[in-house]
Amino acid sequence: MTEQIDDCIIVGAGPAGLTAAIYLARFHLAIRMFDCGTSRASWIPTSHNHAGFPDGIHGEDLLDRMREQAAKHGALREPKRVTDLAKDTDCFIVSCDDEEYRARTVLLATGVVNNRPQGIDDQLHREALARGLLRYCPVCDGYEVTDKRVGVIGTSDHGTAEAQFLRGYTTDLTLISPHGDHDLSDACSGALEDAGIVRVAGPCGAFEIRRDKLAVETAEGWLEFDSVYPALGSVVRSGLARSCGADASEGDCILVGDHMETSVPGLFAAGDVVLGLDQISHAMGQAGVAATTIRNHLADQKPIRR
Repeated sequence: MTEQIDDCIIVGAGPAGLTAAIYLARFHLAIRMFDCGTSRASWIPTSHNHAGFPDGIHGEDLLDRMREQAAKHGALREPKRVTDLAKDTDCFIVSCDDEEYRARTVLLATGVVNNRPQGIDDQLHREALARGLLRYCPVCDGYEVTDKRVGVIGTSDHGTAEAQFLRGYTTDLTLISPHGDHDLSDACSGALEDAGIVRVAGPCGAFEIRRDKLAVETAEGWLEFDSVYPALGSVVRSGLARSCGADASEGDCILVGDHMETSVPGLFAAGDVVLGLDQISHAMGQAGVAATTIRNHLADQKPIRR
């Protein structure tokens, strides 16, 4: 265990973690930022709804700009995966395998991981994402599929809700069950029929890129789409918070107050790991609130600068 006690350790280096790092470094605080390198912002081929980039920006390019800005103020990333988090009497203990670090406060910006469709290999997944044939966020890029042929892989309430959302952009929608027959309530079936959304049984056995289309194998044969949205949910990376005793929602999102502090004093969270809208702009706003609150809490404990 290192003897140094940092003012704040940030876990995660996506848009939320990097925004917090910029703020905290500019507050002249001693911070560390651990990055396991799996921010899903890096998946974004081109974001067109991030303010300030009229022609859009690639997710990795946005992260590169934020990393550069954080580094200019002394907030450097350490490529490590945090494996455990605990609170001692006067500080938090952050473990990276057999290494331990201590901090007065911790900010979790660990995000979520999208559940991918079965049967799609890594190379095809990357290419389909890069070409806009596979998309995960209708709020981010529903505009890009306006009047196009779109498939949604999912069923039940979640799949129905995503298909209904996309219905605001196109009339040519097909909801494909991932595992055989659809599991739909009468309410879901009625909503899909009213919206004119086609239902097709699965399973989705295979995927192919055919020129400018993504082809999906279904129980009714191969279907081709301009874009496909998996509506399969996600895994929320809230394990560190829960192991430290923080409250979480039924869906495993970390619960926070108005200033992004969890139920554990000194432990903060921001971004997609928090219950709320999964958007870069929202994550950055939460991080700004959390970082400023951390600074003010620490200022109450000791002078920030002498």
